[in-house]
Amino acid sequence: MKPCIAIVAVLISIGLKGQSIHSVNYESQADVKVFVVQYESQADLKVYKVDYQSQVKGNEGLWYFVDYKSQSDKTIHFVKYESQADVKIFFVKYQSQAGWRNSSKKHFFY
Repeated sequence: MKPCIAIVAVLISIGLKGQSIHSVNYESQADVKVFVVQYESQADLKVYKVDYQSQVKGNEGLWYFVDYKSQSDKTIHFVKYESQADVKIFFVKYQSQAGWRNSSKKHFFY
């Protein structure tokens, strides 16, 4: 019974892992290539940059940018062209606006 509880606890903690993001200089160093679109309607993910790591929860578009790759959950590279991107993002002004518009791309941030 105890191993089952431990497995469930690990799976829950993985699912609740926040999005600590580190931006890298080279595409080859990135887990995900992102492109910032001009309009919200063009985005796969609407992102809100939070001020504190404790504010991130799950894979909901709340990103906390860290200074070092070792501190991050995911590394991203901002590409120059939309066609190069795995995920198109749009930065929103309010936390309540963050979230996925195209849930088929969620797997890039797990």
